[in-house]
Amino acid sequence: MKYLLLLFSFLLVIQCTVQTKNNQNIEQNFKIDTLMYFDQSRDRKIPVAIYQPQNKNKLNKIPIIFSHGWGENQGGAYFDYSYLTEFLASKGYFVVSIQHELSTDEMLAMEGDLKITRKQNWERGAQNIHYVLSKMKTDFPNLDYQKLALIGHSNGGDMTVLFAHQHPDLVHKIISMDNRRMDLPRTSNPKIYTLRSKDYPADEGVLPTNEEQKRYEMTVDFTNINHSDMDKDANAEERNYMTEKILSYLKE
Repeated sequence: MKYLLLLFSFLLVIQCTVQTKNNQNIEQNFKIDTLMYFDQSRDRKIPVAIYQPQNKNKLNKIPIIFSHGWGENQGGAYFDYSYLTEFLASKGYFVVSIQHELSTDEMLAMEGDLKITRKQNWERGAQNIHYVLSKMKTDFPNLDYQKLALIGHSNGGDMTVLFAHQHPDLVHKIISMDNRRMDLPRTSNPKIYTLRSKDYPADEGVLPTNEEQKRYEMTVDFTNINHSDMDKDANAEERNYMTEKILSYLKE
């Protein structure tokens, strides 16, 4: 029994050492900053989290704006996808995650024709993206905005897609993580990619037909992941799948 206890203690020390080493590596690969932007024209605060490589020499200068899914106006949702934003920053990308919801906002509509009743929410999100992009160009002028990518999940995906409809000339790539309401643009510029959940179907017309996918070189990937598990609830296998898929989209 004494030898078993010693062996267990030895293995535990090894495990903790490996875990600590891995955490240190992660910390050295990227850094996080937070800013509070303020859009005077709308009298609106826009909190953002900025993820970038710790080593500036590893920055590939490609900017990404990330939009979270609905967080019930509780705040902090822009940190709920840190597994993805941190990963992308560790690979050299400059990632800005926007907090779209404030506690004073009206709740997201759950009734009626959601393409109509949620449109105001998406419009506000698209305005947030546009304002943050304008501030980024001023604050971080060294980034390559010709390669700007927008990523959004669920309701944030609908905001992202709406922005692509409104400002196709400002975006290089759109990556939707299971947006369900706003029709994906049928276009090859910007490039369109979407990861689909296994449990919630998109509304009619949101996804391109097989013919449209070929014509516009759009990518639609159906996954084995639940819609609500694409944020911080994703397990290790799901996180690995999504991060690698999205990285492959960005590298194309």
